Amino acid sequence: MEKFAESYYAIFERATYDYHLHDDVDFSVQNPYNEGDIEYRLYLKNWIDAVQWHLEDIIRNPDIDPVEALQLKRRIDRSNQERTDMVELIDDYFLEKYAGVKTLPDAGINTESPAWAIDRLSILELKIFHIEKEVEREDINEIQRDKCVLKYQVLSEQKKDLITALDALIDDISKGRKQMKVYRQMKMYNDPMLNPVLYGKK
Repeated sequence: MEKFAESYYAIFERATYDYHLHDDVDFSVQNPYNEGDIEYRLYLKNWIDAVQWHLEDIIRNPDIDPVEALQLKRRIDRSNQERTDMVELIDDYFLEKYAGVKTLPDAGINTESPAWAIDRLSILELKIFHIEKEVEREDINEIQRDKCVLKYQVLSEQKKDLITALDALIDDISKGRKQMKVYRQMKMYNDPMLNPVLYGKK
């Protein structure tokens, strides 16, 4: 069985590290990969996730100005759409890659596509990165640190399991044991033709 997920995770680690060199939600992404490659999409996916992670932190400031909060909420909504669009672009890669695979008569369907599993892996890297930072803090007591260490251990186990499961899914698809089937998100609230609040304004 070919191993892909570990290399995907390494790209997420690089993107997370690069983002935190500046730790600025307005800093422009400097993607080191070629635009047509899957690595480019994976790096950009994690960058989008990193920015949104910090936008979610900022908007939870209890002293935030309400006008700023509304602007941030709309920015988070746009980011969510970008995240979904990027997941679908990653799935397009797998659809094209395995388009010629003949599925077996008893081939099943997974509960999520490869790209949505990859999405979970990207978020998991951000969780691990940030919980490590919490463990390293000098201004917390031992009880709080122990809780963070426990969380880190659970996340690390989850990472191992998700990488194993993702590789197994891709292997099953490549050998026709699972169907490479994708349902687009078709989010209605962002569509001016489908959200009654938006089309009712016309």
